[in-house]
Amino acid sequence: MKNTFRKYHRLIATLFCLPLLFTAVTGISFAIADKWLHQEELTAFLITVHTFQIFKLDAILPVLNGLGLIGLVATGLSLTGLFAKRHQPKRIGERS
Repeated sequence: MKNTFRKYHRLIATLFCLPLLFTAVTGISFAIADKWLHQEELTAFLITVHTFQIFKLDAILPVLNGLGLIGLVATGLSLTGLFAKRHQPKRIGERS
């Protein structure tokens, strides 16, 4: 079961690494340009890039990014073993 989740996690990570990295970098750049540098023109450009309006993908790509993140979190949590059943050692004199 763990190998199946590992396979899916690797596939999802490969597909979504560039869009998620792009979103993170433009989001950080937007925050820096807005709050620290006070550059309105750069901020306006970065928000259109960050929301994918510049590529005319603003309707679908945020949804795909969200679904990719949910898939990565779900498969990643399953790989951690947090939800695995713990093996209980047998007590002395107990029958199975």
